[in-house]
Amino acid sequence: MKTKAQQYWRQNLIYLAILLAIWFIVSYGAGILFVDWLDQFRLGGFKLGFWFAQQGSIYVFVILIFVYVYLMNRLDKKFEFDEE
Repeated sequence: MKTKAQQYWRQNLIYLAILLAIWFIVSYGAGILFVDWLDQFRLGGFKLGFWFAQQGSIYVFVILIFVYVYLMNRLDKKFEFDEE
């Protein structure tokens, strides 16, 4: 049987893998791989592929940081590792 700390760490790694996969898809996928398809759309006067390569991936990364903090706070409470 896994200890509480092992279960906590496993769930943390799952969160990290999912969030990093999202960031990879947005930064590498939208900024490089899918740029030709995305360039048919415009955002703020710029082609969407260019926008993701220059700005979008940064915005998504910052949003993912807040999502990670939220998920980890919930995980801390679930496994009673919170400091409250």
